[in-house]
Amino acid sequence: MTRQRLLIESLRGLRRYQVRSTFVALGTLVGIALVTLVLSLNQGVQRKIGTTIRQIFGGDGILVGARGTSLLGGPRPDAARLTIDDIAAVAGAVPGIVAWDPQQVRPAAAVKAGARAATVRVLGQSARSPVVWDRPAIRGRFFDDDQVRTAARVAVIGESASARLFPGGDPVGQELLIESVPFTVIGVLQRFGTDIHGMDRDNEIVVPVTTLMRRVLNVDTIALAKLVAADADHADAVVEDVRRVLRERHALQPGQDDDFRLLTPREVREMSGMARRIMSTYVPLGATIVVAVSAAITALLMLSSVSRRRAEVGLRRAVGATAGDVGAQFTLETACMVGAGGLGGVVLGLAAAGHLARHLRVDSVDAGVAVLAGLALSIAAGLLAGWLPARRAARIEPAVALR
Repeated sequence: MTRQRLLIESLRGLRRYQVRSTFVALGTLVGIALVTLVLSLNQGVQRKIGTTIRQIFGGDGILVGARGTSLLGGPRPDAARLTIDDIAAVAGAVPGIVAWDPQQVRPAAAVKAGARAATVRVLGQSARSPVVWDRPAIRGRFFDDDQVRTAARVAVIGESASARLFPGGDPVGQELLIESVPFTVIGVLQRFGTDIHGMDRDNEIVVPVTTLMRRVLNVDTIALAKLVAADADHADAVVEDVRRVLRERHALQPGQDDDFRLLTPREVREMSGMARRIMSTYVPLGATIVVAVSAAITALLMLSSVSRRRAEVGLRRAVGATAGDVGAQFTLETACMVGAGGLGGVVLGLAAAGHLARHLRVDSVDAGVAVLAGLALSIAAGLLAGWLPARRAARIEPAVALR
């Protein structure tokens, strides 16, 4: 059988069994798309995770949260009490702390500016926030201690929130309503980007913590606080002093659990290492397993096809096709299906990676490695999936198949 004839017969087989061909191609497409997506974003996401952790925690940050409160979210009704006075007492009693900032949160506040409305995350912080969280105002100014003490209705707005509420204009000096409470915008926050949870941290407004507590939330507690240790290498000792002072202030007896949570630099480093291991090892491995499962399903479908086409194979052998011709035809059919799915998967994976990179503000997409890996896996999957069916088809005896 000539190569041209072999190709024609293979294409006819694909058209004749369109449902099988479609399922095989789709299975390969999904697997290769996942591999391409993961490998494209892997390095960029790892860098993004490291950058976000450094922005939030730094190398010397200690987070204190009330028990029952998400350290990066808002309080639950059953959250234990944590107050500004608690954190001030800790900062005064523990010499290893050089700066601190309390925080209260309204995770999804209704904000209006004129006729425009948006749902924005509102943070209540102190005048030390630009130093403690390393996020100053890049236009206008941040609020000061007097405005915190008097619960002034001033706000520093993130760029995404500004674009939604004041499109095309300068928000500094403009008025907005947070849960029906009027505020004056006095500054624009430094860009943060999307965090590791996919949340746009520029869709935020920062106001004095006392203002958020008294005028918006009507509470006298905070959700969390960040403490900055003087020496990151001795932060664990500082953490123990912080725990001791808080337990004394909350009158906790020996044996009682803490009614607060502490997140230490050591735990942050462990979390960062675990995230890198997951991204560099387990996620690519999982995507590769999907490709392997797809190849196994392809092999099963092709083996089933061989059984249903025994008469066709016998007839071809009877009119002169060799065992090699039959095996080559089934191999080529499998290669065409897997190859088409693999190419589609590479294109889909790169498109998805580009979209996610823009959404997550990941700085780069490693397309070259992803394309090479995707095509290599497609070829390997096609060879593995097509070998056994082709071998079985080639071994069919014409006389037996034609009975």
